[in-house]
Amino acid sequence: MTLTVSGSIGKGSYSMPVDFSAMAGEVVGVVGRNGVGKTTLIETIAGIIPMVSGSISLNEVVWDDASHKRWVTPEERHCAVVFQDLRLFPHMSVLQNVMFGLRARGVGKSDATRVSLEKLHVVGAEHLVDRKASVLSGGEAQRVALARAIATNPSVLLLDEPLSAIDAPSKEPLREVLAAVLQEFEGIALLVSHDPADVSTLASRSITLGE
Repeated sequence: MTLTVSGSIGKGSYSMPVDFSAMAGEVVGVVGRNGVGKTTLIETIAGIIPMVSGSISLNEVVWDDASHKRWVTPEERHCAVVFQDLRLFPHMSVLQNVMFGLRARGVGKSDATRVSLEKLHVVGAEHLVDRKASVLSGGEAQRVALARAIATNPSVLLLDEPLSAIDAPSKEPLREVLAAVLQEFEGIALLVSHDPADVSTLASRSITLGE
């Protein structure tokens, strides 16, 4: 399995060249100065914004090709995102949040519940199942967002600053959870982080945007 991104990404009048490939089993750290486009790269691969030029493909299946006007919707891309602002549904319980992606893909309620409980156990958040997302701490919410992302068994896992909003006492335990999840993850993971410790601990290699 290979993810290939080659061309330019950007928003508005800003664009930046990007050219890299990543293979199954890799955790690729994405680093660069503030404002260079790290989050834009995540959003482009996820299908939230289109490429400015060039293309994105997974195993030679094109997700985005600017020159040929081909663009695959986010729902059709086998990828999952842990956003920097997490984007949990505040009115839903933890279990409902994790089940959401599975149910949206047509998985039955019983199977979706089973898988969601398994993933919550993996991230150490099974005790939160009935709690509303709106009352979670930062570390708890991050665990739930991670469980939701891996529940759909994506080919590509996109992590945008997954530890940036976590208080110091919670950060190291959460980094250990994330390391364990990534070690077992069989797809391609991209990890955006401004923290060298995150990249050195979690990534197998890194790319620098803006160079």
